[in-house]
Amino acid sequence: MAASVLQVVSSTSRRGAEVFAAGLHDALCARGRSVRTVALVPGATDDMLPFPTLGRRTLAPPTVWRLRREVRRAGIVLAQGSRALPASVVASLGSGHPLVYRAIGDGRGFAATRARQARVGLYLDRATVVVALWRGAARTLAARYGVPVTRIATIPNAVPARHFPLPSAPARAAAKARIEGVDGDPVVMFLGSLSPEKEVGTAVRALDALPDAHLVVVGAGPERPRVEALGRERAPGRVHFVGVAADPAAALAAADVLVLPSRTEGMPGVLIEAGLSGVPAVASDVGAVREVVTDGETGFVVPVGDTSAFARGVRDALERRDELGRAARARCLARFDLDVVADQWDHLLSEVAGRA
Repeated sequence: MAASVLQVVSSTSRRGAEVFAAGLHDALCARGRSVRTVALVPGATDDMLPFPTLGRRTLAPPTVWRLRREVRRAGIVLAQGSRALPASVVASLGSGHPLVYRAIGDGRGFAATRARQARVGLYLDRATVVVALWRGAARTLAARYGVPVTRIATIPNAVPARHFPLPSAPARAAAKARIEGVDGDPVVMFLGSLSPEKEVGTAVRALDALPDAHLVVVGAGPERPRVEALGRERAPGRVHFVGVAADPAAALAAADVLVLPSRTEGMPGVLIEAGLSGVPAVASDVGAVREVVTDGETGFVVPVGDTSAFARGVRDALERRDELGRAARARCLARFDLDVVADQWDHLLSEVAGRA
């Protein structure tokens, strides 16, 4: 019988690691595994994932103690998220249970100081296996934190393809019609958190060279007032804010091109969601963006902060929208569908259980 799995995430917020954990939970259960997923603390938003929570503060003794009781009932512990790592390491001490840690970034942002780097290195050293999302991240984990390459596995990010069916032409037209003021013009879409590192202002400034296009911003965050003001100044009437999407697939149905002008990323799930939806992307050359977007074939990858290059990429993507979108969907179905990636996880967990 397959070893049972305890998945540990930082919170119930719908963020990258947590959303992936929810999908992986279901996929592993479908493969016959017993999986329990818990969050250290509740999320801070209204729309939260239905994981049981263990405490009010991630590293508070009562939270870690409750996690330790969960660990005792598990076969393998799978931690996802930066706060889940130290909590899972402490809770697993002396238990004899294997610990797998999924690192969603390349490790560069884990530690700003040498002391912090050393502390993260100690936590990573306690993991039986560290899972990187792409080979570049695996190299960084080995070089920066001293994780032996024999204890690093590479498994990409993934999205359930069944949640992102290819929309029909009438469905796309209807989705655009629901956005007031677009009137059938080309839609460039940003989908994600309005936080400083996303650099949404680059997409707004690119509209100077795209006089017929509209930017539709799907999401919320502290940068919204600044981006709204920039939109009124640079492209009045062509920047639209629609709030958080309860259904990203429905939002993407209105998009002709997805944009991701971030200055830092891991392997962005939104690029996979867009690809599965047949939407080409224009994204900054950071993190694992090139793993998802093949420059010139499924979208365009441009230098960080280069507004002119960004605008050219969007213009070219709009002109080749259908061709690039078909290629993006084919690539994401083959590499980043959760059903494909869950098989890799199931195999890894069986290997880890065999070592214990």
